[in-house]
Amino acid sequence: METLVESVVRDVLSSVAPSANGRTIPVGVSARHMHITQENLELLFGPGYQLTKLRDLNQPGEFAANETVTVVGPKRRLFESVRILGPVRPITQVELSFTDGVYLGLDLPYRLSGDVEGTAPLILIGPKGVLHLTEGAIRAARHIHINPQDSQRLGVENGQKVSVRTVGPASVTFNEVIVREGANLNLEMHIDTDEANAAGLRCGDPVELVEQTKNGKGQQWPKLTPN
Repeated sequence: METLVESVVRDVLSSVAPSANGRTIPVGVSARHMHITQENLELLFGPGYQLTKLRDLNQPGEFAANETVTVVGPKRRLFESVRILGPVRPITQVELSFTDGVYLGLDLPYRLSGDVEGTAPLILIGPKGVLHLTEGAIRAARHIHINPQDSQRLGVENGQKVSVRTVGPASVTFNEVIVREGANLNLEMHIDTDEANAAGLRCGDPVELVEQTKNGKGQQWPKLTPN
């Protein structure tokens, strides 16, 4: 029955999805997770430890690892089984939603991945050790992964901020979505679970690029009529 209901819901959503003249972008919903350096991985899991792959992610070379850690906040509240995403990175960071931060007692700054200077501290507990992060907890800024071909097609540039609109009768618009271009990236907009729940979105749902801001000037495309 659950499979049947999900199938019907998907059919309804696809029936109202706009053609968008090629301006639709699939959504990726990011649950709480972390990236880690090799040094910190070995501190938590033991000398010489290597991440093991659970499943591939949509972006080339990235994967969800089998390894998880416990995240402890200043209120001594914790989240168990926070998954590590691989491969290892130059910076250790934990990406949480706004409500995650409230629960843990953290004032999470709204940052792009990798921008952790002056961010919230955390304690991470692994099977072989404990890591006291002096900074590294963020609420990830919504962004779009894109390759140069799709950038040219959509008329956007790396670092540019755009607006996207969800599909359906209760649509919402996400503003200040940052374009992050890379040579081999797959087109996808990343939002956290709070944003996805508020908009009723799931992984793979389409959103529509409706406005771009460049050099302080906005360009608004006409609103599309669902099929």
